[in-house]
Amino acid sequence: MKDRILQIRKDFPILQQHVNGNPLVYFDNAATTQKPLEVIDAISNYYTTQNANVHRGNHSLSQLATTYYENVREKVRVFVNAKSSTEIVFTRGTTEAINLLSKILAKGTIKKGDEILVTEMEHHSNIVPWQMVCEEIGAILKVLPINTKGELELNKLDELITNKTRVFSFAHVSNAMGTINPIKELVATTKSHGIISIIDGAQAASHIPVDVQDIGCDFYCFSGHKIYGPTGIGVIYGKEELLNQLPPYHGGGEMIDKVTFEKTTYNVLPFKFEAGTPNIADTIAFGAALDYVNELGIEKIAAYEHELLTYATGKLMQLEGMQIIGTTNNKTSVLSFVIAGIHPTDIGILLDKMGIAVRTGQHCAQPLMDKFKIPGTVRASFAFYNTFEEIDIFIDALQKSMRMLK
Repeated sequence: MKDRILQIRKDFPILQQHVNGNPLVYFDNAATTQKPLEVIDAISNYYTTQNANVHRGNHSLSQLATTYYENVREKVRVFVNAKSSTEIVFTRGTTEAINLLSKILAKGTIKKGDEILVTEMEHHSNIVPWQMVCEEIGAILKVLPINTKGELELNKLDELITNKTRVFSFAHVSNAMGTINPIKELVATTKSHGIISIIDGAQAASHIPVDVQDIGCDFYCFSGHKIYGPTGIGVIYGKEELLNQLPPYHGGGEMIDKVTFEKTTYNVLPFKFEAGTPNIADTIAFGAALDYVNELGIEKIAAYEHELLTYATGKLMQLEGMQIIGTTNNKTSVLSFVIAGIHPTDIGILLDKMGIAVRTGQHCAQPLMDKFKIPGTVRASFAFYNTFEEIDIFIDALQKSMRMLK
């Protein structure tokens, strides 16, 4: 990857610009990744040569758009190694995916008094929807804690799971710390207790290989914009037998088989869960993003990003007052930290003045911040288009900021 980095960076127009008079150093990849020209061109090409609604038209443009659109479903199937493309449901993103699952599981699968299990490191999108279900039907939310390294306390899992536990929903990778959870072990535990497993893969799919058949999970959710694709497109992988059993989420066109005023029957998978005109252009562009990632190779991406993480971690640990939040050895390219006596927001503002984009705050993980008794962190997150030289610039700018703020 190192020998291709200069060419790779040319594929991302936004990386060529200056911010506040300085070359942009973009270290906010956990929030969203930048887009290569292939993705940008795919959106333009759709609207200039392919624009038509999908699935319903007999004319040539509609058939062409449908072909491109459904080809992406197959690309996603291959990307996560699902058995069938019918197990791939398109959503607006991970947040909608988890909300969809929580709502349809609340229609009979989860009942009053049942228990839903999450972890202490979850993004708000994997907490709030389950709280809403609990408030609506009288279920109980339980939380698996983490230790001071940011690792799940797996030894407490057995005491939290009971015969009333119906769902365990957990992150593959922590967005705030980068911790990679032992998802195969967690899924095996859910299987042994007959519990539905839902994995929030938003922070994992762009960094490490995902094989849903090997993992064995019931559902796996992720977003296109964190895999170098557009915003507004995401995915639920769901086991076919479960998706067939569950009721639809939205009503409208596409998700129906037959409609009368007396009764409506529903379409086959995956269309049962895809009511209305979908986000066609961004879905097609998401396919271009997957092509780009596949051409580079997810294993090579993971290896290079780990080198960046190791290098940056060593540099950070040399700074006075530094505390990294999330110190497990098994993590992706996220560095979340606090510096004694300095508020994270102040650091972020000064870094921005020097052209460096990081994220500061609670990262939609307020319970996690409460766990560590901190107001938030500075989060630097890396992608395959970042460089060791950028890390040096970041460290130098961070030292300047520290001197100004102390």
